Amino acid sequence: MKKTYTPKLHEIERQWCVVDAGGQTLGRLASQLAHRLRGKHKPTFTPHLDTGDFIVVVNADKVVLSGAKEDQKVYYRHSGQPGGLRAETARERRQRRPAKLLETAVWGMLPKNRLGRRLIRKLKVYGGPDHPHQAQQPVPLDLAANT
Repeated sequence: MKKTYTPKLHEIERQWCVVDAGGQTLGRLASQLAHRLRGKHKPTFTPHLDTGDFIVVVNADKVVLSGAKEDQKVYYRHSGQPGGLRAETARERRQRRPAKLLETAVWGMLPKNRLGRRLIRKLKVYGGPDHPHQAQQPVPLDLAANT
């Protein structure tokens, strides 16, 4: 009888990847990043384990929204107080915190449990072309070629 293989924690290999988000569509990029964070591109993927890679995203402020979403897509948050509902468009969010646009899109595609919270910590998003993760020697990853 064959048994299902589950990778042990010391057998999981994670690598650092750097992705240039300039000119890429927000939703398509976010789904590919979530796929990689989860580890679904590896043959050792296990749904209940963190087998994914670390991903550094640069130029997040140059990500593209299709259609009229720049002004029509609205992000809501609530403080918990009466009258505490706040809304901002994608354009306003990009001006205020450009990295948060991509982080929110990726978070929406990850599981909403302890595993998802652990996975989102492996995503590092920066608005400009520079990042402080040179010591990890990230490998350039071209996700535009995969579409």
